[in-house]
Amino acid sequence: QVRLVESGGGLVQPGGSLRLSCTTSARRFSIYDMGWYRQVPGKQRKLVADITSGGSTNYAESVKGRVSIYRDNVKNTVYLQMNRLQPEDTAVYYCYARDPYLIGGNYWGQGTQVTVSS
Repeated sequence: QVRLVESGGGLVQPGGSLRLSCTTSARRFSIYDMGWYRQVPGKQRKLVADITSGGSTNYAESVKGRVSIYRDNVKNTVYLQMNRLQPEDTAVYYCYARDPYLIGGNYWGQGTQVTVSS
């Protein structure tokens, strides 16, 4: 079982920035596809950004130009840098990991709350 631990959430004013971190216990972190999702109460969890093992990235339209996902394969960590945050970015953010060589090898973190408010 792979464990994911998120950190970096909190309260930030509109226009501010946060960097989320997700550190994993995966022994072969470099082969994992990683992602960040977010969820607000009563709604489905939605993709924010993801990054493949090869470094290709993908972003939700709502965050393009404001958010950057990147990984450090030495530290077994994936990051989500979020800039120009808006109240609609308020959500619980979840880290996701997928082992492409293992059926059912999908893992989630416990989530970290991001609140954008003045």
